[in-house]
Amino acid sequence: MKMMKTEDAVGHVLCHDITQIIRGVTKGPVFRKGHVITQEDIPVLLSVGKDHVYIWEKDDTLFHEDEAAAILRDICMGAHMHGSAPKEGKIELIADCDGVLTIRRDGLKAVNSLGEMMIATRHGGFPVRKGDKLAGTRIIPLVIKKDKMAAAQEAAGPAPLLDVHPFGQKKAGVVTTGNEVFHGRIEDTFTPVIESKLAEYGAVMAMHTTLADDPAAITAAIQDMLDKGMDMVFCTGGMSVDPDDQTPLAIKNTGARIVSYGAPVLPGAMFLLAYSGDDRPIVGLPGCVMYAKRTIFDLVLPSLMADVPVTADDLAGLGEGGLCLGCPVCTFPNCGFGK
Repeated sequence: MKMMKTEDAVGHVLCHDITQIIRGVTKGPVFRKGHVITQEDIPVLLSVGKDHVYIWEKDDTLFHEDEAAAILRDICMGAHMHGSAPKEGKIELIADCDGVLTIRRDGLKAVNSLGEMMIATRHGGFPVRKGDKLAGTRIIPLVIKKDKMAAAQEAAGPAPLLDVHPFGQKKAGVVTTGNEVFHGRIEDTFTPVIESKLAEYGAVMAMHTTLADDPAAITAAIQDMLDKGMDMVFCTGGMSVDPDDQTPLAIKNTGARIVSYGAPVLPGAMFLLAYSGDDRPIVGLPGCVMYAKRTIFDLVLPSLMADVPVTADDLAGLGEGGLCLGCPVCTFPNCGFGK
């Protein structure tokens, strides 16, 4: 840095805060470190007694913090989001629509491991709403070497680190299973829960049937719903390992690709996820979804509603954070469940 006469400092970057003190009125920075001095700033600087200022000397090998934050913004910014204007060296990313946020975690970690820069995001895999803040980017020093930012771009890779996948208007089929429900011995309290959770994403239950524990009939019902254009099918009941629980077998017999039967999540260990030949989800929901406030269903459903494929690796990764603590007052998703 070097000292420069204030009148000659237009276009240069302040390397220190400029404080204004007016007794009984204000005491605080009138310009912050990193501010690029304009012609209009000169009278203000002189009014606070700054005949000289300390500025960063121009160097073609360096980026100013606002320029560097814009590079980090571009590294992050995928579909359905926009960046804010720089403020004190920070740029934020904002969602343009309702959807599910996905993050390339390996690229995010690679960039943050370089030092002198940071990208902070909310958790991926969860719903976001239009206007939600998704991430913030900035460098740590006031200026940074251009080759360091080139290294960040290389570490991130060619694809954006973040994307928002919009929720679609989904039609779901629900197959309720169990002799006790089919014969009217107990009330079906499961289906209303599914309808309510679908409604959170603007989806509807367009088909519903109730069947006994007959795997052939369940298989036929699933296939009928797919044939009639359902975007996904949910099966409730019969998901444990008891000999008379037939739903996993029925889903398998549709010829669907089984992603996983079982997930490291409580409540929700007996969850089953499969995809039909044309990649429509077929889901076996364990009984806990009927009575627990939040379960594996709440962790997977946003991705299903946005057509984001859920893999066995995704489900395995839910183990850390997969234990719901059953808090007396549920604050999900603003808690550790699924994270």
